[in-house]
Amino acid sequence: MNKILIFLCIWLLSLSLLHSQEVNTEKSFISVNQSTLIGIGKSYLYDSYLSPLKYEGTAISLLHDRIRKSSLFENKLLIQNQYRLQTGITKNPTSSASEYWGNLSYNLNGFYPLLNYDFNRSNLRFYGGGGPELALGGIYNVRNSNNPGSLKTYANANIAALAIYNWRLFTFRWQFSTPFAGMFFSPEYGHSYYEIFTLGNNKGTVHFGSFHNQLAMRNYFSIDFPIQNITIRTGYLWDYYNSDVNELTTKISAHQFMIGLVFETLDFGGNKARNNSMFKSAYY
Repeated sequence: MNKILIFLCIWLLSLSLLHSQEVNTEKSFISVNQSTLIGIGKSYLYDSYLSPLKYEGTAISLLHDRIRKSSLFENKLLIQNQYRLQTGITKNPTSSASEYWGNLSYNLNGFYPLLNYDFNRSNLRFYGGGGPELALGGIYNVRNSNNPGSLKTYANANIAALAIYNWRLFTFRWQFSTPFAGMFFSPEYGHSYYEIFTLGNNKGTVHFGSFHNQLAMRNYFSIDFPIQNITIRTGYLWDYYNSDVNELTTKISAHQFMIGLVFETLDFGGNKARNNSMFKSAYY
């Protein structure tokens, strides 16, 4: 009888140790969700510094998105890094002149869960947060000779919302962001870039931006679905930017259909990458 009791105690202790190891393994390695998408759609440009006309054409973009869990706020905070390269090729209403638009931007967002509701076979999560955004770009008009280009660059602090809904094999996502404060560049009316960058006459070109003179919105909706060993992400992206300062108005709008691949990776480096018994590096 004593041997049986000793055997049962050892068996229960072994099960508890195995369970603790499984839990620790799950907590030690949390994957990072990454995606790379290409988009194509319609772009609309209006810049009163370059032309009084509205230009329409094709928009093409490349988007890389990275979302991971942070150890902050009891491991509840999500950190998002997003990179976007956007271009536009447009023409005026008579197709007699062209404008080219390009923009490179980076977003760093933190999202805290506000709602987590479990259904029978699905899950809805809603997050609120925001973070900084940096952008550098411009518009080039091929018809203009004196002032053919218009620089578009800004640094903003954004507020954002994120919703993720799992339904069977599909994952639906909606994300919205808009700046509430920042700084942006805009010359004065009749102010040439030769004066600004060559002669150093750059007074009045950097402005504080908020809802009264700078309005920007980004609406992003996507659907993830697996096909055998890969995951496809497809969706819709709408980018809108509007600035009104120094009697100059700029409006940039792009509607795009997005498609690309999603993959999960493990985020570890340093000694964790060199001295890890579970993962063997091909390089170290």
